[in-house]
Amino acid sequence: MNKEYIPQPLDVDDIVLPKEVDMLVEAMAKNVHEVWASGRMREGWNYGSERNDSLKQHPSLVPYEELTYEEQEYDRATAVATLKFIYSQGFEIVPSDSKTLL
Repeated sequence: MNKEYIPQPLDVDDIVLPKEVDMLVEAMAKNVHEVWASGRMREGWNYGSERNDSLKQHPSLVPYEELTYEEQEYDRATAVATLKFIYSQGFEIVPSDSKTLL
């Protein structure tokens, strides 16, 4: 099988998120990191000051709050893109009094 894969994500650049989801973006970004980190750890990875694939060590296996600003921005971008996709599909996000953000 020799197919060239060309990603074609939905263009959501024109979607403007409501201000009310700002706190949700940060909570989602933190959870994105938590999901990534728990997956790595299940695969046997642990913290290392430098990335080492053969030893399965990664410097980002730390709590979200200890990531660099750039690393947090990567997770925020994932959260924003996900929320924009949800809105582009005609869904809205409505806060519930029964849930609190992280």
